[in-house]
Amino acid sequence: MKKTNLFISIVLLWSIALFYACSPKLDIPTPNAGDADFSKTLAIGGNYIAGYQDGALYQKGQQLCIPALLAEQFKLVGGGLFNQALMPDNKGLGLNSKVWESWFITPSYLGYKTDCKGVTALSPIKSFISVSEAAPYLTGIAGNSIQNLAIPFANISDYFNPALGNSFSPQNANPYYNRMASNPGISTIYADAKAQNATFITAWLGMEDIFNYASSGGTSAAIPSSGSFSAHLDTLLSGLTANGAKGVIATIPDFRVFPYYTLVAWDNAVLRQSQADSLNDIYMPAGLTHIHFVAGRNAFVIDDLSANGGVRQLHNGEYITLSVPLDSMKCEKYGLVYKTINTRYALDSAEIFNIDNAVNSYNAVITQKAAQYNLALADMHSYFNSVKAGIKWNGADFNAVFVSGGFFSLDGYNPNQKGYSLIANEFVRAINNKYNSVIPTINCVECDGILFP
Repeated sequence: MKKTNLFISIVLLWSIALFYACSPKLDIPTPNAGDADFSKTLAIGGNYIAGYQDGALYQKGQQLCIPALLAEQFKLVGGGLFNQALMPDNKGLGLNSKVWESWFITPSYLGYKTDCKGVTALSPIKSFISVSEAAPYLTGIAGNSIQNLAIPFANISDYFNPALGNSFSPQNANPYYNRMASNPGISTIYADAKAQNATFITAWLGMEDIFNYASSGGTSAAIPSSGSFSAHLDTLLSGLTANGAKGVIATIPDFRVFPYYTLVAWDNAVLRQSQADSLNDIYMPAGLTHIHFVAGRNAFVIDDLSANGGVRQLHNGEYITLSVPLDSMKCEKYGLVYKTINTRYALDSAEIFNIDNAVNSYNAVITQKAAQYNLALADMHSYFNSVKAGIKWNGADFNAVFVSGGFFSLDGYNPNQKGYSLIANEFVRAINNKYNSVIPTINCVECDGILFP
C-alpha cells in the first residue's frame, strides 16, 4: 500500500513538473519611458482634456479625464503627481447653451421623463442652476500648481487673453479659468502653462474653435482661419517645448461622428397623406411652392433668409442639432408650420462647408506642428471614424449611437468615462510609437458608461 501511494505521489509530481514545463511563458514587457521624460506633465485643451461630460464638469469626470488616466500610467515610468482644480462634488457645473433659460445646468442623467404626448420613457434629465447656486463651483483654487489647464469652451486665442480669468459675468461667460488662474484677470492660460516647466505635454487644441461654432448652428463667432490657429498653436508649442519637453497632440474628428449632430434626422417628419395635404394647403396659397409635403418621411422646415419667404426645407446632408426643442417638434409642429426651425438649431450646407474646411485645414496644421516640435500625433480623426463604424474593447462593443453605443455621454458630444479611457489608450499608443516607450494601456474598471436607473 505504501509503495502504491509513493508511486502515485511520484507520478503526480512528475505530471505537475511536465505541466509547468509545457505552459507558455507570458512575455510581459517592462514599462519604460523610452525617449521621453514623464516626471512633470501638463495638459492643455478644452472640453475633452478637462473631462467635460453629460453637459457639465464634475469631480469624478475630472478624476478620470484623459490626462489624469495617462498620469496614472506615466507613474509606471517615472511620472509624478498630476494636480487638478477639482470641482467640490459630482453635482458639477455645466454651461447651458440656451442662456435665456439659465446660465448653468447640472450634469444630465438617464431617468424616466413624460413627454408632451404623455408618454413616459428613459431620457436625459438635467436641472437649471442659478448664478447664486453656482457660487461653490465658481470659487477659485489657491496656488499656481495646476497641471490640467484645459478650459472647457476656450478657443486657442483665449489662452492669451487675461480677461478669461475674470470672475463670471455675462461679459465673461466662461467660469472655468477663473477657478485656477494664478492671478485672475492678469495671468493667462499660456503663462500659467509655461510656468509649470513641464517635461511632457498632452494637448488637444482647435476643437472649441470649430465646435463652438458648429454647436450653435453657425450663429456664434466665425471659426478662426487656419492661419490664425497655426500662429497661436505655434506660440503655445514653442513656449511649452522650449526646454526640451516632449508631448502628444491630437487631431480633430469629423462632426458627423457626434450624436449631437446626427440623432435628429433632417427628414424625420413622418406624415400621413391627410397631414401632408393640410400642410400643403397652408404653404401653397402663400406662394411658398418650394415647400412640399408627401405621405411618409419629409424634410423639416428651417429659417433661411436667402430662400423665398425666408423659409425652406432642409436638404439631404444638412443637420439638426440635439439642442432643438424636441417636445415642440413632437407636439407643436415645430419645424413644420408656424414655428420653423431657428438657424441656431441647424447646420446648412454653407455652414457645413465652413466646418469641414476648418477640420481639414486645422488637422493639416496640427500634423505639421507635431512634426516640427517632435510630438507624438494621436489621429483622433481616424479613430472617431472607427468608433462610428464600431469597435471592440475587452470583449465589449462600442459605437457612436446615442446612449446604447456606450461611447458618448448624455450630451451627445463629449464621451462618457468609458469613452475617455478608450481615447486615452490611443494617446498611449501614439506615445509609445513616437518615443519608443513601453506604457501599458488602460483598463479603467471605475470608469462609468451610461448609468441606467
